[in-house]
Amino acid sequence: MRTRPLLLAASAALALLAAGPAQSAPKKAAADPAAVLQQRMLTLDSHLDTPASLALPGWSIMDAHTVAQDYTQVDLPRMKQGGLDGGFWAIYTPQGPLDAESTRKARDFALLRAAAIREMVAAHPESFALASKAADAAAIKASGKRVVYLSIENAWPLGDDPTLLRSFHAMGVRIAGFAHFRTNQFADSSTDKAKWDGLSPLGVQLLAEMNRLGVVPDLSHSSDRTLDDVLRLSKAPIVLTHSGCKAVFDHPRNIDDAHLKALAAAGGVIQINSVYVKGVKQSAEREAAMKALEAKYPEDRKLTAAERQAMLAERHAIDAKYPEVRASFDDVMANLLHALKVAGVDHVGIGLDWDGGGGVIGLEDIADLPKITRALLAAGYSEADVAKIWSGNVLRVLAAAEAEAEREKS
Repeated sequence: MRTRPLLLAASAALALLAAGPAQSAPKKAAADPAAVLQQRMLTLDSHLDTPASLALPGWSIMDAHTVAQDYTQVDLPRMKQGGLDGGFWAIYTPQGPLDAESTRKARDFALLRAAAIREMVAAHPESFALASKAADAAAIKASGKRVVYLSIENAWPLGDDPTLLRSFHAMGVRIAGFAHFRTNQFADSSTDKAKWDGLSPLGVQLLAEMNRLGVVPDLSHSSDRTLDDVLRLSKAPIVLTHSGCKAVFDHPRNIDDAHLKALAAAGGVIQINSVYVKGVKQSAEREAAMKALEAKYPEDRKLTAAERQAMLAERHAIDAKYPEVRASFDDVMANLLHALKVAGVDHVGIGLDWDGGGGVIGLEDIADLPKITRALLAAGYSEADVAKIWSGNVLRVLAAAEAEAEREKS
């Protein structure tokens, strides 16, 4: 008979009703639209100084690090967390004397740094891939790997031979700057006395070589007059890989609105950094302590593991005793939004100078990148606009350089 089972089922139903409505499973937190977009779109930074980290004893791009621990800002775990697909990995050489022996040593240093970037890719082919064309970046992202273009910050290592750029181009260099903090044989620096009133005759030759090879000229660090010369002479659009706006912070490293408009009119792009975004003044004690630390551990010196640990301990002690005065995330956004207003959304991108002095309060490392996307969306920019800012604009300039190189072959 089925009477008893039916009664038991009815009793169970009444008990559930008496207990009240069923408790639903806890809802998952809604995904952050900015973080989701960051992971979906192609996100590139035009100035990564992370190759310097590759030379640190015991340091690996594959391991998770923290700014608080060792001051580094880019590694593969954080690239995944923040949605950074890669970018332009800089071969940076600190400016030295212009004599033949010094430039020869600089050349060797730069070639070894380029080799180190390529070795990183070769050692981890499942995670990184070299890019040589603008179109490569999207395909590399689709494969689940990180994008590695090479760039040169400071052409000093080329000595008096602009054709040496061909060797670096063969190694993957697709963006190259003329000068750094000091005027050199190619151009006047924005932070040094002018010698050439812009490009030197050798700098004009180097620009022609860039156009011939399809290397994008980078005018960050160069003087305004150098920028004027390159805007006038370059056959392809240019980029400022990590700069800011003088209207927000009047510093020689930044450019004024007139140059922003001229850059846009020539099809170029300014990539906003996170260093020269606000005037901050450190204490005299901190400045002296940091200067002594830099002299003790110069950036072009290869440290032992023990020296590296000693340097970190000394740096932490300085930070504790003389806290750094820092800019904020809002200061970075002020520069970014101003550039967008003046130059237009087709002529602005992002190159935050990670591992080269970048990072501010609220934007400590690449894990924080979705904050920028969130702020851009809140400011009324569309997803298509944001995609241009994060990679579309700089890749358009690279594609234009490639097209000019093809024209010069014919």
